[in-house]
Amino acid sequence: MNKTSGHNNYSSFFLVITAVFVTALIASNIIAVKLICVFGLVLPAAIVIFPISYIIGDVLTEVYGYGQARRVIWLGFACNLLVVLVFWIGKILPPAPFWKYQQAYAQILGFTPRLVMASFLAYLVGEFSNSFVLAKMKLATRGRWLWTRTIGSTLVGEGLDSLVFMGVAFYGVVPNRILATAVLTQWLVKCTYEALATPITYLVVDFLKRREGIDVYDHDTSFSPLIFTRN
Repeated sequence: MNKTSGHNNYSSFFLVITAVFVTALIASNIIAVKLICVFGLVLPAAIVIFPISYIIGDVLTEVYGYGQARRVIWLGFACNLLVVLVFWIGKILPPAPFWKYQQAYAQILGFTPRLVMASFLAYLVGEFSNSFVLAKMKLATRGRWLWTRTIGSTLVGEGLDSLVFMGVAFYGVVPNRILATAVLTQWLVKCTYEALATPITYLVVDFLKRREGIDVYDHDTSFSPLIFTRN
C-alpha cells in the first residue's frame, strides 16, 4: 500500500463516494423541513441521512486525504447552492391557473434567507472541522485506532454544525434554554449515529485502501479551507 501525502487520480470508487456524499447532503436539506418524534425526541427528519455525509467525509479524509475531502466539501456546497437557487426560481415562477399547490410548494421547498445562511455556514464549519480533526489525529496516532478519529472528529464537527445552525437560525426566536437543549440533543443523536456506524466505516475504509492502493497522510498539506488545489 502506498502511504502518500497526495492522490491525483479520480477513481470510480472516489466518484461514487462523492456522488453519495452530495446526494445525502441535498436530500437531508430537503427533508429537514419535517419534524419527527423518536423515543420522545423531536428531531428534523434529516437526522436519518445527514450523518451519512459525515461518515463519508471521514472515509474521504482517511483514505484520500484532507485535500481531496476539501474539494468534495466545496462541490457539495456548490451543488446545494444550485438546488436552493432552482427551488427559489420554481417558487417565484407564476403557477398555472389550475395548479392549487403553490402554497404547499413554498412551504416545503421555500427557504428563508436566515435558514439558508444558517444551513450553509453550519455545513462548511462542521464538515471542514470534521475533516481537519480526523486528518490531524491520523498523523498524531500514526494511522492507528481509526475509531478514535471517526468518533473524535464527529464530536467536534457535528457539535459545531448543530451549534452554528441552531444559533444562526433560531437565536432570538427560540428561548435560550430550549435552544441549548435542541443543540445538545441533535449533537448527541448524530454522534451516537456515527458511533453505531463505526463497523461499517471500518469495512469501507479497509476495502478502499486495498482496492485503491493508497493510504494518505497529510504531512505537507495546507489545511486552509480556501485552497482548491490538492495541497
